[in-house]
Amino acid sequence: MAPAQLPLLLSGTPWRDRVAQLSQEIGDATLHATAEQAVAEATEGLYHSVFGPGGPAPPREASYDNCIQLGQLLSELAAYYDAFAYRPATEEVLDHVSVEVGFIAYLRLKQAYALANSDPEHAATAAEAAQNFIAEHLSAIAAPLASALEQFRVQYLADAAAALARRVGPPRHSQGTAAPFTEPDVEGCAHDCGLTEP
Repeated sequence: MAPAQLPLLLSGTPWRDRVAQLSQEIGDATLHATAEQAVAEATEGLYHSVFGPGGPAPPREASYDNCIQLGQLLSELAAYYDAFAYRPATEEVLDHVSVEVGFIAYLRLKQAYALANSDPEHAATAAEAAQNFIAEHLSAIAAPLASALEQFRVQYLADAAAALARRVGPPRHSQGTAAPFTEPDVEGCAHDCGLTEP
């Protein structure tokens, strides 16, 4: 099955069924239990209270860097996704953690598909893109999101975020935790903020 067919295969299935099916294939006992808890406990209200505006754990990469230029970030993510024909079947924004994690899963699937078809060049391209994307984007959100969810009393969310942070590693730039926008210190900014000193 080609990677592009997978979202079509799963799109008609309610998410609880998909998570339950996928949890049967997880070898990690903690992740298996996390998936089972998610199926049993997750609700739309819980999602919005945790990840919604003013919630304790913003799910967007842009939330964890006060120096970010949102338009530039979204354009960069769109370019990554377009380069690999990634079309997430979600209404979430491009820098949402679920979209970014989905992209890594998609790249790993493309890598496995290329290897299965004796195509090491395309496999290496997908592997390198995944590594770069993790370093440049997903690592910026994984650890701070895990830290925020550790404080929240929903174990499956904390466990899932901790597992992601372990797999992704520390952020390339030190962003800290989500905070309301404040004018950045130009010299301390990890990105070109478009600011100039007076």
